[in-house]
Amino acid sequence: MARGSRPVYVISIAASLAGCHPRTLRIYEEEGLVDPVRTHTNIRLYSDDDVKRVRGIRYLTQIRGVNLAGVKLLLQFRDIADLLEEISGALDADLQEGDGGRETRGCAVAGGGRTAVRHPTRLAARDEGRSPLRQQGGFAAKRGS
Repeated sequence: MARGSRPVYVISIAASLAGCHPRTLRIYEEEGLVDPVRTHTNIRLYSDDDVKRVRGIRYLTQIRGVNLAGVKLLLQFRDIADLLEEISGALDADLQEGDGGRETRGCAVAGGGRTAVRHPTRLAARDEGRSPLRQQGGFAAKRGS
């Protein structure tokens, strides 16, 4: 059996390797996007191929903006190996370029699993040296002070 298809990672380790939360892996399983092997004690085990697939799914959802239904359709219509190879190539290119000037996206796939979406009003206030809360009235304005 090849190393890539051998299930060895429990859900917490697989999630860490894929850069997401374990709940995300459960959702992907519920949606039919990933099919981990179950032990006789019902523990999910993920292979390197599964982790690679999850990274591809996260790339499509976080960077390219495809929803899970769209990912499912893509995986049904395209050869999975070709799609994952194309995605991993695009992911490698994106990671080498860095942020690429994207102001609204954070470290979605490679960094830590959480996407930092920056609010445009807060960015404008920060760039002008004002506090976003003072610009929008803040807590003091709501109390009537």
